[in-house]
Amino acid sequence: MIASINPATGETVRTFEAATPVEIEAALARADAAWHAYRRTSYAARAGWLTAAAEILEKEQGRLGRLMTLEMGKPIGAARAEAAKCALACRYYAEHGERLLADEPIDVGAGRAFLRYQPIGVVLAVMPWNFPFWQAFRFAAPALMAGNVGLLKHASNVPQCALAIEEIVRRAGFPPDVFQTLLIGAAAVEGILKDRRIAAATLTGSEPAGMAVASQAGRQIKKTVLELGGSDPFIVMPSADRERAVKTAVQARVVNNGQSCIAAKRFIVHARIADEFERRFVAAMASLRVGDPMDEATDVGPLATPAILEELEAQVQRSVAMGARVLTGGHRLPRPGNFYAPSVLADVPENAPAYREELFGPVAAIFRVRDIGDAIRLANDTVFGLGASAWSADPIEQARFIDEIESGMVFINGMVASDPRLPFGGVKHSGYGRELATCGLREFVNIKTVRIA
Repeated sequence: MIASINPATGETVRTFEAATPVEIEAALARADAAWHAYRRTSYAARAGWLTAAAEILEKEQGRLGRLMTLEMGKPIGAARAEAAKCALACRYYAEHGERLLADEPIDVGAGRAFLRYQPIGVVLAVMPWNFPFWQAFRFAAPALMAGNVGLLKHASNVPQCALAIEEIVRRAGFPPDVFQTLLIGAAAVEGILKDRRIAAATLTGSEPAGMAVASQAGRQIKKTVLELGGSDPFIVMPSADRERAVKTAVQARVVNNGQSCIAAKRFIVHARIADEFERRFVAAMASLRVGDPMDEATDVGPLATPAILEELEAQVQRSVAMGARVLTGGHRLPRPGNFYAPSVLADVPENAPAYREELFGPVAAIFRVRDIGDAIRLANDTVFGLGASAWSADPIEQARFIDEIESGMVFINGMVASDPRLPFGGVKHSGYGRELATCGLREFVNIKTVRIA
């Protein structure tokens, strides 16, 4: 059974039966047939369909936003903005896709040579619940523009979002079965990956999920792109604009109720300004309004599931038992739903969960460092390497952060965020490959070398 459960109340809103093996086989057959026809469509036609999808997302962002908030609890304003951002991605690839996929000439002297970018087939997308529309569309927009076909296995707690995404693609005018949603559990993924009609897979999710999909696809010699966890550092140096840094730090920690891979999680502050930063940051976190995510005035809504709440609570409790200090919060809230108080921890030991693990909720850890070398060392002391935010007005310090931080993305004096124009992805246990921009468009294509004598 796949269920849509309101995380703010615990109420089961709607249930769905998982697809049967017969239904999965039928979907694969339809996807394979659709691919052989769709690959021959023109860039202009694909751009037109993507533009139509963007128009639906923009016009119906209120309805779609409420659906996201209902299923996973993000604040309603952020949910509407997510729908609008999906439209932005569709428009970006509609406008630039043909140019980015055009034949690329190479000077080889005598004769002629060029690269041709061709679609590879049906791509399985295993997507998470935290950005239920954005994660799917940042795969779908470039994949469909390139001429591929998509099969979406979405998280089991956002089935209505998953079905709505398929509906938008269909209403936009794309040929039938070019993008299908499969309501299935995680156990069904391996069998689908083994199917010869699946050309590749992309996954956004946890380390264990990434390891499973990568190993299963590897045995079939199929390409994967993985975007996994993150424990992003947020470094503040004495030369930074401290008022803006504090304000952005709060936003960066509690974005999406703290449930974002690129949310800042470890706040690394130079000792010279640590007292001031800590005082202002703690006060701002403590003042956040926690409540009904449908209320426009709410800053932080519930965590998506009871299991996520329980895991976060256990991570904080273990960290405190090992010596961490709670500066604010540090507990779940006594009300229906999956609510956890915005929290700040200090004096976190190196072997504590708040130091070593990703905290997927509104819990920040503050660390004090003596100099830039110490800050970079601490920033890199993690298995993750997704994003990093560093705050400094010193060009020399900025250059060191850019060169020495081990991450797929470094933002200077700004919050880490995804943007259709910028490649998105990480290193180390945060995964491999890139989404968005030109890199994401070319992940699932055959880069064919052509030389004509």
